[in-house]
Amino acid sequence: RRQAASTPALSSAGASGSPPGVGSAKGSRPSLGTLNRSHLQRLAIAQSRVLIASGVPTVPVKNLTGSSPVNPALAGITGILMSAAGLPVCLTRPPKLVLHPPPVSKSEIQSIPGISHSCRKTTKKQAKKGKTPEEVLKKYLQKVRHPPDEDCTICMERLSAPSGYKGPQPAVKPDLVGKLVKCSHVFHLHCLVAMYNNGNKDGSLQCPTCKTIYGVKTGTQPPGKMEYHIIPHALPGHADCKTIRIIYNIPPGVQGPEHPNPGKSFTARGFPRHCYLPDSEKGRKVLKLLLVAWDRRLIFAIGTSSTTGESDTVIWNEIHHKTEFGSNLTGHGYPDINYLDNVLAELAAQGITEESLAQEKD
Repeated sequence: RRQAASTPALSSAGASGSPPGVGSAKGSRPSLGTLNRSHLQRLAIAQSRVLIASGVPTVPVKNLTGSSPVNPALAGITGILMSAAGLPVCLTRPPKLVLHPPPVSKSEIQSIPGISHSCRKTTKKQAKKGKTPEEVLKKYLQKVRHPPDEDCTICMERLSAPSGYKGPQPAVKPDLVGKLVKCSHVFHLHCLVAMYNNGNKDGSLQCPTCKTIYGVKTGTQPPGKMEYHIIPHALPGHADCKTIRIIYNIPPGVQGPEHPNPGKSFTARGFPRHCYLPDSEKGRKVLKLLLVAWDRRLIFAIGTSSTTGESDTVIWNEIHHKTEFGSNLTGHGYPDINYLDNVLAELAAQGITEESLAQEKD
């Protein structure tokens, strides 16, 4: 209202000589006192458009009615101070959060060429039996007779001394040392066996120093369903193609032996979760790798939410997804020219590359 009072229209109305609240002669513009709230709002909007067109800096306010994290009173005070300093000011609304696409009918949904089916399900983990931790690690290690003069990065004791691990003692001598064959990092065998026993026990091993993966890494994602299809709408920044929509659905349940608190119930907030990829060549490649990650139970985990602080709940597991369809206000939407490359790097860090696609076919 204060801004509306400074518009040229109101100034000319006041110049007629009539005191506030008294109408002017017939045919002249009304005075400020005779204008109701809707008239003032229309005048303010009209003035805002003039200021925007002239390149005047704006003060963004998401919602002038009060239901906003940006307090309208704060925006009003800012406007008053700028006006007092002789600076023009305009209150505007920033872009809206657009999480979902326009409604899509079943007839408009298409399957994805080159990818069989349109849904994947995961069940409870099938435990691998028959191999002890020592047998698993034997495939990835070489024994070192003369340890280097450095620390074991697991127990932080010298490699030339016995392992400093104090937990349940594995059936390995504490002074034996081994070198991982791919990355050549050296550890106490005692420490590596203890680390394996504290992990997922899936037959794989990840170097604690450089994160190189040995074998096929799997996760602890609880049972659920992953759907995927094409919808006839384009993402911002990808106007030349349609959109791949992924829908994840995981129900609440009870934690298994591989989870943080076996036997305790866990929650699953925000499901079904909708995610989006451009239906381009690279977008389809990402989807194929996400399917591998889903089958290996690496998309989600059970832990503590970094957003709400809730424990024993389903959380994302280090592979970022885009959950905004038509905006990027939270950083989880489009346009984002680096997203596809970034998520490919995150998948590779979990041991999922194009080679994984060939392994899955085999």
